[in-house]
Amino acid sequence: MNGRTAWVAFHRPHPLRSRIGHFLLGAGLGRIGITPPPIARTQEALVELDYRTLDVFTDTPFAGNPLAVFPRARGLDTARMQKIAQEMNLSETVFIFPAETPEGTRRVRIFTPGREVPFAGHPTVGTAFYLVASGEVTLGDDGGEIVLEEEVGPVKVSVRCEVGRPVSAELTAAGEPWGAPVDASLEQLAALVSVPPEAVGAVGTSVGATTRLQPAFASVGLPYLVLPLRDVEAVESAALDTSVWRHVLPAGSPSRWAYLVAPGGRGEAVDFHVRMFAPDAGVPEDPATGSAAAALGAYLGSRVPAGTHSWVVEQGLEMGRPSQLFLSIDTDGDLAQGVRVGGSSVLMSRGSMPAPPANG
Repeated sequence: MNGRTAWVAFHRPHPLRSRIGHFLLGAGLGRIGITPPPIARTQEALVELDYRTLDVFTDTPFAGNPLAVFPRARGLDTARMQKIAQEMNLSETVFIFPAETPEGTRRVRIFTPGREVPFAGHPTVGTAFYLVASGEVTLGDDGGEIVLEEEVGPVKVSVRCEVGRPVSAELTAAGEPWGAPVDASLEQLAALVSVPPEAVGAVGTSVGATTRLQPAFASVGLPYLVLPLRDVEAVESAALDTSVWRHVLPAGSPSRWAYLVAPGGRGEAVDFHVRMFAPDAGVPEDPATGSAAAALGAYLGSRVPAGTHSWVVEQGLEMGRPSQLFLSIDTDGDLAQGVRVGGSSVLMSRGSMPAPPANG
């Protein structure tokens, strides 16, 4: 099983065996003075949690990045949410709670299979889409804005609707743009993703950059190593070497997650072809990473002229999950003043699972 849909099967004993068992416990043991133990009713005691799944950053089913949303998570603690995220085994699973502030629409917590994260793109976009599509949040015919309370802070999401039905959502990153240099050599970074050293770095003129694109850490809520490669072919051929990864991006690094970026793409009017690896979060590779695209926006904010810039980012092709993300920034030429990431979503399935026991 890949964990995208969870089903629970309970053993049902043969009716005749069940009747015999009840006779032996009730009638037989009772006759010799032994009180039979109560019959456990584990199935009846389980609390069922409803969930929905979506494909995010696509308008096509079975593409994009799958997301699980648990719309009524009140009563779940951190350990139980983490266990559910492990069971779903998707890049991220979202748990929705009532808002805690007057400005908030909903409180959300986001988990990968390995850890909770303070902010993530496809869960934010997908959750906003779900809330409007399900009717839990009502907007105008053309859409409107909602606010999701995340660990990083309140995240504004603009949902575009047609005749009241959502067609896309765009988040505005809540974190402060941040960047830092990388200590590793080009040779080490090349070995990290199994490419020759001359493939590290890219000419950025085609995407509006005024300088050559070189590796650096960047973030607007969740940090990444932005690792530009010279062309789409280099990104396609890359493979994360986890033995090198442990040394080049050890625990305590600004980020251990590698975001490979190349100008150009396979689709029409695409500006960047990207891939993302986060092995310590339980995500060997991600089909679409909104928070990494946002980090790319922060990275580009000091590498393009002042003004408003927009790019189309493709991801997931190597995984058979083609995704498309729309990135835009406002910058003064030194620092991104606003970073926005958006895309479409598709409702895919609904299901339920028993809540994990409170004691784990």
